[in-house]
Amino acid sequence: MPHFTIALLQLMPAKTFAENLNKGLRACEQAKARGADLALFPEMWNIGYDFDHMDLEHAITLEDNFIQAFCTQARKLEIAIAITFLGKGTSKPTNNIALINAQGEILFNYAKVHICSFDPDGSERNLEAGNSFKTAELHYEGKMVKVGAMICFDREFPESARTLMLQGAEIIITPNACFMYYDSLLDDVRIGQFRARAFENMVGVALTNYPSPKNDGHSCAFDVDGKRLIIAGEHEDILLATFDLEKIRIWQHNEVWGSKFRRPECYKV
Repeated sequence: MPHFTIALLQLMPAKTFAENLNKGLRACEQAKARGADLALFPEMWNIGYDFDHMDLEHAITLEDNFIQAFCTQARKLEIAIAITFLGKGTSKPTNNIALINAQGEILFNYAKVHICSFDPDGSERNLEAGNSFKTAELHYEGKMVKVGAMICFDREFPESARTLMLQGAEIIITPNACFMYYDSLLDDVRIGQFRARAFENMVGVALTNYPSPKNDGHSCAFDVDGKRLIIAGEHEDILLATFDLEKIRIWQHNEVWGSKFRRPECYKV
């Protein structure tokens, strides 16, 4: 049976970029030792999603030593890594995730489409938004899974996951940097919203968030049928979510959601 295991790296960022690099590399080692096929970081790991560093001075490209270190680590450990970072756009910084395969090759570099430009106290209003969603075939141990990515606020728009599903995604990975229980532990609407993205699109979904006190943890993963694979607690941890790819493919073939009976010709505004 083809299975695909994602390590949700629910890590507290360190005080310096070098410490974030070293902590991230060690976390990938732990993920591999525990049997993960992919290590997924929370949003903008290189700067720890720090508003004070969300500027062009701290933005990096794929050629930066930070990204290349994770390419080397992926190749050394033979594990895929989804590393997140503040990237360089055409004129402003971008909010990025790069998917690296187990050979150390970058399969895609996705810039967050739905930036949080509404927040007067945050610095995402100064970022440049991406303009397309990305998927890639990720080959691992003689198997393959089609992976797509969205970032934090992206998941709150049905169109994000729907676009990735239409591109053929089987699993959608989602770095995050906000509270998943919006007002209190009784309010799990964001968890339910993310779960719905799985069920309505017939895909697996996996989300990594920062732990408390930076955010509130609750990294999570849901299966193709919307069933919970894992919901983490609040504290720093590395958690595993394993997807049965045969189940995903059978479900996508047999069930009625996703793109099966869409009527896009009727979706007029």
